[in-house]
This record gives sequence, structure tokens and C-alpha cells, in this order.
Amino acid sequence: MKHGFLAVVLMGWLISCKSAPDKLGRLDLVKWRQDRGACNGVRPTLVKDFKIEQANLMGKFADDVGQILGRPDIHQLGARNQKFYVYFLEKGTQCDDITKKSTASKVILRFNAVGLLSEITYQNDLPE
Repeated sequence: MKHGFLAVVLMGWLISCKSAPDKLGRLDLVKWRQDRGACNGVRPTLVKDFKIEQANLMGKFADDVGQILGRPDIHQLGARNQKFYVYFLEKGTQCDDITKKSTASKVILRFNAVGLLSEITYQNDLPE
């Protein structure tokens, strides 16, 4: 009986594990994820497609967005349990030292207190 239960739990866990998608509409997520910090110059070519597909990200949980877009370049915690994921859109000082402030273009994803993506903004400075 124990072995049967363990097999069912293991199968459920394996089924729930899914790999990150390769595309989100027109956005090539493989290229996006491979260009950490936009230091390889690939993300600038993907910005137009990102903007077209950003509505498909709204309302998703932070973990799901992280799986789709890859680990954020910067992860910040804000007031009232908000969370921010920052993805750079162009090469900048972050490529030499991620701890230094960068004025490179970036997209900032704000997650509300329950972890749902509630706002996407484009900026040249970090959120306060």
C-alpha cells in the first residue's frame, strides 16, 4: 500500500514539473533568457515582441513569470509585500558590475502582495 501511494505521489510530482516555454506568442523566450542583463545585445531586438506579448503575462504569479522569462536580473522587495522583477533591455554598467546603479533601459514587473503581476513599466532608473 505504501509503495502504491508513493508511486502516485511521484507521478503527480513528475507531471507537475514542466519545462519553461520556448515562445510566448511572437517573443522568443529562449533568446530572452539567454541574454542575462542584456549584455549580449539580444534583448534590444526582442523589446517590440515583448511589448506586444506583455498582456499575456499580466495576472500571472511571480514564480510563473520567473519560469517564463527566466531569473530576473534584479529582484527587489517593496513596501506592502510588493515584489519587483527587473529585466534590462540594453547593455549598460550592469554588465560590468550588477551591484552598480545602471541607467540602461529596463522593464520592471511589479507583483502585488499576493504575488500576481499587476504592472509593467519601462524605465531608466530603479523603482523606489
